[in-house]
Amino acid sequence: MIQVPEINLGGILPAIVLTLAGLIALVAGLFLRKGASTFSALVGLVGVLIAFWANSPLRFMDKPAFSGLIALDAFSWFFNILILIAVGLTILMSVRYLADDGHELYEYFVLLLFAGAGLMFMVSGQHILVIFIGLETLSISIYVLTGILPGNLKSSEAALKYLILGAFSSGIFLYGAALLYGTCGSLSLPAMMKFFQTSGVTTMANVGMGLLLVGFAFKVAAVPFHMWTPDVYEGAPAPITGFMSVGVKAAAFAAFIRVFFEALPAMQINWVQVLWGLAVVTMILGNLAALVQENIKRMLAYSSIAHAGYILVGMVAGKEAGTSGVLYYLLAYTFTNLGAFTIVTLVGRRGEANVLIDDYRGLARSHPVLALAMSIFLFSLAGIPPTAGFVGKFTIFSAAISTGYIWLVIIGVLTSAASVFYYFRVIMKMDMEVVEKESEEMLFGPLTALALSIAAFGVLYIGIFPTTYLSLAAESVKTLF
Repeated sequence: MIQVPEINLGGILPAIVLTLAGLIALVAGLFLRKGASTFSALVGLVGVLIAFWANSPLRFMDKPAFSGLIALDAFSWFFNILILIAVGLTILMSVRYLADDGHELYEYFVLLLFAGAGLMFMVSGQHILVIFIGLETLSISIYVLTGILPGNLKSSEAALKYLILGAFSSGIFLYGAALLYGTCGSLSLPAMMKFFQTSGVTTMANVGMGLLLVGFAFKVAAVPFHMWTPDVYEGAPAPITGFMSVGVKAAAFAAFIRVFFEALPAMQINWVQVLWGLAVVTMILGNLAALVQENIKRMLAYSSIAHAGYILVGMVAGKEAGTSGVLYYLLAYTFTNLGAFTIVTLVGRRGEANVLIDDYRGLARSHPVLALAMSIFLFSLAGIPPTAGFVGKFTIFSAAISTGYIWLVIIGVLTSAASVFYYFRVIMKMDMEVVEKESEEMLFGPLTALALSIAAFGVLYIGIFPTTYLSLAAESVKTLF
């Protein structure tokens, strides 16, 4: 007798909304000759707002759906919010970017919406194959978005590199899943946890766990699986670079946490040691490489690698304190990095001609509001109060200290202090140096201004009043423990 799986479309309604919005924009783009890009952006923004509403009920749920393939819980609710913020702000900052470059690319927003839907399945998947399908839906969209600018060789090169390395990481991830399936006979996270707790852990299971870890480490850009990050970040369109740095990273960490804390706690003594080492080398190499960068997109790429190391500290700390710290950190990082890349988009102008740190000289005199906003974002990335970045680092380091990882925190604090140099280097360029030639007038539309305002407000508000958001993060991880 065929068993019909339980269907709960309401639980995945946010992903359905983004998918439908993408399909509407795709079909409309086929018929609209002019204004297709603007219409697609508008449809995308409406879809994001509706998805926010559709996501609300998940906060109060804690149950599986679709025969255990999908988890409907507060953890998914929290990360869906991060994904929607990332998609919404990226759309806002992309409209003027594409218009200035003279591109009528309605496909750009379609792929962005599909990527958002893939991210949502990644964070809510309670089965390895569901997580993989979400990962590939995201990856295919991002590969195309990275190289979507016509005639841009650097963008095409970045997309090809990302595709090749991404294919390798996907293969490694699947091979790890196959080994785990061969060990316990299931890829359901609860079933895997039950099997390993009752039957013990074998060598093949440890190898499978290691391969899964490699696949996730590639997506979060942890050293030594970070090789793709600087080139792809530099070559991709600036708004897509910002989206990759926050949306992809947030969803990858969500799936990382769900798989390792829900399915593999019996192996925790093994994978925590590996994550400890990854966190150390990621924090050190990311910050040291960022010190010598002249291209601001490459600097922010290595900064993103370093921040992956700080987030890994929270995973090493584990328990509710460390994991909730990771959630808050990712929320702060979402506002911070998207805000920074909004500035990069504006300063870069047509064709991203101005991407060197020297191009920010005298920005405080020519465009004081942009310089002030960029300073706020750089302060947050450096972890300086009263920004959200400071609270995020404080929360993660506090959790690591409480669980006995003193040396890991010392390394984190020292590397964070080193990062102040390259962040403040940009601030010094903006505030202390002048340019001899007269600066070009920088025009940006109301949507870009709205994106910048939301990001700056988010960084300051959740940094000055963090209690509510720390509580929401703590509430969201309770279903994992």
